[in-house]
Amino acid sequence: MAQTNINIRMDSTLKEQFDHLCNELGMNMTTAFNIFAKTMVRQQKIPFEVSLNVPNAETQAAIDDVNHGRNLSKSFHSVAELMEDLNA
Repeated sequence: MAQTNINIRMDSTLKEQFDHLCNELGMNMTTAFNIFAKTMVRQQKIPFEVSLNVPNAETQAAIDDVNHGRNLSKSFHSVAELMEDLNA
């Protein structure tokens, strides 16, 4: 099988971190990129989820509670006041 070169631009810190991780896993960056490419071709998709940082269900429920004024604790003006309420 004929080989070819690919040039990839990335942040130098990311490259160092990626190279270190690849070495820890017993491979080099070329092997890691080949694994990625072969998996992508085999599956006909990116082999992991690409998404925005979406809150999980629990966090989304908490956000909804705040937006609707539900399940909120009362305000305290001091730690002593908070402790008094907790110990009650």
